[in-house]
Amino acid sequence: MKNKDRRLEAIKMIVSGQDISCQEELLKELGKQGFKMTQATLSRDLKQLKVAKATNAVGKYIYVLPASPLYRRVSDTFLTAASAKQIGVLNVKFSGNLAVVHTLPGHASHIAYDIDNKRFEEILGTLAGDDTIILVMAEGVTREQVMEKLAEVIPCEMK
Repeated sequence: MKNKDRRLEAIKMIVSGQDISCQEELLKELGKQGFKMTQATLSRDLKQLKVAKATNAVGKYIYVLPASPLYRRVSDTFLTAASAKQIGVLNVKFSGNLAVVHTLPGHASHIAYDIDNKRFEEILGTLAGDDTIILVMAEGVTREQVMEKLAEVIPCEMK
């Protein structure tokens, strides 16, 4: 096996097994395994492996591989629902027929996707940013009814 192939395998093992948040940390871990390389080479390797950054369950940005559930966005409802349940929602607040759902950074689109896919009659639709979702409630629907529906998708508390 060529040195580059061994290095790429080492990068995949480190990234998939540890929460690495910067190239400096990754270079240090690679050094422990005997790989001496420059930041520029590491950068090219990360690009070749299509490594991305995503937030983990506590909101820290870490490197992820394309096969990681954190790397995928909304291609698989089961995975996004599982991620949403693990991550949860910080809070839900209401104003008129709107609800504002606050999430950890980077998770609003996953959760909004799962809410929309349930096609609840009580929720007309969602609009997601990075860490905030706006829910439009149907006419005459109570906050309690919306919270019951949301509990089917995510653990949350009413504020």
